[in-house]
Amino acid sequence: MRHTTFFICVILPAGMKIECGNGRMSMKKIIELKNISKSFDGEVILDNINLDIYDNEFVTLLGPSGCGKTTTLRMIGGFEQPDKGDVIFMGERINDTPPHKRNINTVFQKYALFPHLNVFENVAFPLREKKVPKAEIEEKVNDMLSKVMMSAFAHRRVTSLSGGQQQRVAIARALISHPKVLLLDEPLGALDLKLRKDMQVELKKIQKSTGITFIFVTHDQEEALSMSDTIVVMSEGKIQQIGTPTDIYNEPQNAFVADFIGESNIVDGIMLEDYKVRFAGHTFECLDAGFAPKEPVDVVVRPEDVDIVPPEDAMLKGNVTSVTFMGVHNEVIVDINGFKWMIQTTESVDENAVVGLSLDPDAIHIMKKSEYSGMFGDYSSFSDEVDELATLEEEGEEEE
Repeated sequence: MRHTTFFICVILPAGMKIECGNGRMSMKKIIELKNISKSFDGEVILDNINLDIYDNEFVTLLGPSGCGKTTTLRMIGGFEQPDKGDVIFMGERINDTPPHKRNINTVFQKYALFPHLNVFENVAFPLREKKVPKAEIEEKVNDMLSKVMMSAFAHRRVTSLSGGQQQRVAIARALISHPKVLLLDEPLGALDLKLRKDMQVELKKIQKSTGITFIFVTHDQEEALSMSDTIVVMSEGKIQQIGTPTDIYNEPQNAFVADFIGESNIVDGIMLEDYKVRFAGHTFECLDAGFAPKEPVDVVVRPEDVDIVPPEDAMLKGNVTSVTFMGVHNEVIVDINGFKWMIQTTESVDENAVVGLSLDPDAIHIMKKSEYSGMFGDYSSFSDEVDELATLEEEGEEEE
């Protein structure tokens, strides 16, 4: 069920600063992207994006392939320069500052470890390049290996390590110089599911223990929700929403965000007045206000927020078209006047049964119409590709 979020702002003594709103709270802003645009071969990759990142924050750039998240990361790291706009780091413009002169390190998908060096020497390499005294190197490397749980592997060749172990070494090497920011470009992509989950927990622990700002790129929604302080949802070169995982999930700002973060039933509605919306032929109480009378809106209902009840006990009634066992719950598709609703329930439901759907006011979330309206939220299928193939099939039959 959706919950109301309250924000509390506190007046602090002179010289201290705190940012409130959308769940973000920090003492210091360290990165600002101002009106950043970037194109490759005439194709717009980033379209006038603005983003603030704060000290000691775990930020995830989340979106589908081609949305611009990796380009944004590379812009911060200095591997790409914006066509327009400014990259500000610690109050200074760094558009033309090369990567090695920024107090920012990067862990790529390919870890780029030195195969001829053991674990200790891979981690020590940046310090040796800076001519750090031997005793200090010993102390810092041992401390960092302890943080990433690789102390027992200090004298192993990196070529003998598993993928997860190699990743820990790459992270230790990136952190040994204690950069202000660590950039991570889908570093968990090559790991199996259980190891990915372990590394999600470990990365969050490492970030908290070092106090370094992490900027993490992924297309995996579960990964973003489980690790992040702040999620930046991107699509088609634009930022769609910035917020805490709870805010992003419970209060999506448009149909793209609602669909991309978890599952959502998204139907057309009319906001009759504050706290009252009409959709699917019926009028429902909700918790939303501030819309114009009779304003067209998108109505979001998460599958886990719907109760299946006898049809005589509900305004919404439909036919069960499929039931899929998902382990902890059943995934039920219900056809209501041609619109396929998804329901997640622990109840036993039979295919072809007629059921009712019960919605409490806090299960209903209202969004303004956007360019993504009408594109998501009907579970006739689970992917755009299947929808496109079905459309082509229908068109072919009509031509015959």
